[in-house]
Amino acid sequence: MLRAGELIRHALAEVFLRGETGDPELEKIQCSVVEVQMSPDLKIATAFVRPLILGQEQKLLYACTRNQKYIRGLITPKVDMKFMPQLRFRIDTALNYADKIDALLHSPEVARDLKKDET
Repeated sequence: MLRAGELIRHALAEVFLRGETGDPELEKIQCSVVEVQMSPDLKIATAFVRPLILGQEQKLLYACTRNQKYIRGLITPKVDMKFMPQLRFRIDTALNYADKIDALLHSPEVARDLKKDET
């Protein structure tokens, strides 16, 4: 599953990087493919994408979903798999979650509790 996900991630990143989608809106947004998770039966590939410009998440998701069949056709010859899985796109929120945890760890309440543990 991991290998198949990485193959698809590389193919998707190449398609987005070269602007092969044929959709001017999608090419204007520019995105990065953070991860591709495969279903256990390898029939569904969920691609987690992130726009390079903040605030464009919904436009990116809409454009990717609108063009998912065409994008699937573009990456099919680039991926050596018996069957090409159906593509689904989701916005990657891992960095937002990491920022939230970092802010919590640097909050005064946590710093105060850590000082109590040291003494």
